Amino acid sequence: MQVLQAAFLAVLLPALAWMPAAGAQAPRAALAQAERNAVELRHGMTLEEVQKLLGKPSRTALKNAGGFATEPSHGALHWTYAWRPDRTLNVVFAAKAPEQWYVNSWDWFTY
Repeated sequence: MQVLQAAFLAVLLPALAWMPAAGAQAPRAALAQAERNAVELRHGMTLEEVQKLLGKPSRTALKNAGGFATEPSHGALHWTYAWRPDRTLNVVFAAKAPEQWYVNSWDWFTY
């Protein structure tokens, strides 16, 4: 019985030791892929084009930029992608007309 348990542990322990290393590489691989994809961001891209390139954002925000009564502002739409807690990409959209958002700027943030 002890021989069977020892054999089982001999097979199981190396597999368990490998699992954290593989899990740690997944966020790095996702960040590396995101950085490669972010190179393709272009001014004027639509919401759909950005989502196809980068996927769904982690967070979104709509900020009012003010404006005059004769020229209402559509504000700025912010999409935040967070692949790691200390490294995020913020994509800012502007609108020429309601619901016609386009990429105005983007920036990587590190904390």
